[in-house]
Amino acid sequence: MNRISNIVMTMIAATAIGAAGSLRAAERGVEIEHLGVNNTLVRVTADGKYLILPVQESNDEATVNVLVDGKTDKTLSVRLAKSKVDYTVPLKIEDYKGKKVLLNVVTSQSRSSVREAKEDACWQNISVSDTFDTSNREKFRPAYHHTPLYGWMNDPNGMFYKDGEWHLCYQWNPYGSKWQNLSWGHSVSRDLIHWEHRPDAVIEPDGLGMIFSGSSAVDRSGSAGFGKDAVVAMYTSAAASQIQSLAWSDDNGETFTKYDGNPVLTLDSEARDPNMFWDAERNVWILVLAHALDHEMLIFSSPDMKDWTLESSFGRGLGAQDGVWECPDLFELPVNGESGKKWVLLCNLNPGGPFGGSATQYFIGDFDGKTFTSDTDDSGKVPTKWLDYGKDHYATVSFSDAPDGRRTVIGWMSNWQYAPEVPTMQFRSANTLPREMGLFRARWVSSVRPMVSSTCRPHPRLRSTLSEARS
Repeated sequence: MNRISNIVMTMIAATAIGAAGSLRAAERGVEIEHLGVNNTLVRVTADGKYLILPVQESNDEATVNVLVDGKTDKTLSVRLAKSKVDYTVPLKIEDYKGKKVLLNVVTSQSRSSVREAKEDACWQNISVSDTFDTSNREKFRPAYHHTPLYGWMNDPNGMFYKDGEWHLCYQWNPYGSKWQNLSWGHSVSRDLIHWEHRPDAVIEPDGLGMIFSGSSAVDRSGSAGFGKDAVVAMYTSAAASQIQSLAWSDDNGETFTKYDGNPVLTLDSEARDPNMFWDAERNVWILVLAHALDHEMLIFSSPDMKDWTLESSFGRGLGAQDGVWECPDLFELPVNGESGKKWVLLCNLNPGGPFGGSATQYFIGDFDGKTFTSDTDDSGKVPTKWLDYGKDHYATVSFSDAPDGRRTVIGWMSNWQYAPEVPTMQFRSANTLPREMGLFRARWVSSVRPMVSSTCRPHPRLRSTLSEARS
């Protein structure tokens, strides 16, 4: 029965693609001009919300330059379909209404002639549309874990809580289900279980590069100059080099405006994934930045998120030293049953996890506003601690400004060993369930040391649903 269903589904898909291909280009709202075996122009001749781009995952990436009234608006990398269409992705064009829109497409795929190039499936199926179907077509999409509606997703980014809503941003490729075109996607939840997907990337690539990982914080005093209670995001702009940039939002993260003075922090070596927070005790912003290839975290301070002073570094020779160090997070937690608090530094690395590939390690210690000092074991060494021993818990970071002193973390539920090869196409990757972090004092033999505990605390509606499922 399953086999018959699969055959029927394949026939339906093939029929749909064939129907699209049978329409002339003009009827699909485009004009196509082939300039050679590797260069094609696509003129958009009809108004609509989206230009639907056909994708074939096995293909090499084509460079798509989007020109609006003769000026380059954006450049994409898309695996445009050659012999078949695996799925389609939308290029939003509704903002270009009334303007001349031209795609200059350059592909590295080898063809013997222009005649052969004209036969590519993408040219037969590219079209203008007012809709894009995001209904689930995947058998293996998780029911409770957050996933993107479509496209590739990896690290969670810029997570914050404001006005009753949890905002989850994430590394996102809207133009395919493999790593590329990195932007920040955006989803919102009131209970950390039911997520509402925002349709557009909130921060897109620009002349400084793709948008890599980073963090967001609510600027309660307006110290950055973007307004009181503005949401400020700091992220890595990644092209030939990795530099740190700012964007800000005055509508609770629905849209972001890039700071016109970017970048705000540059180094002469590879550094990424800025994680910042307000140090209320010292009235200063603290930034932890991954010095990726040097296996250390750099700690900076700033009064305004723009002018940063390097205070110290942590990590060389400590903990797991394999691969690269990425995605830091530094926060303070109370120790269960005690009056004191300790600081926790999350440090994600790839590869080098306890069971291979990527993973999250952590250090417990003290922070004086400038320097993080890790606790040691009975032998005087800094122990290696893992937040999760599974292979699918990476790039773990926490929500800023969470209520009731909560420290809630989410990770990327995948592993770089196999992330691009999982059996889905409409989307790739999921997030872990949210975990509440806490510290307890572990006791064994004669030793007493703080340890991190992480607990999944489902919303009451989820607990009820799970109970019904078990019965």
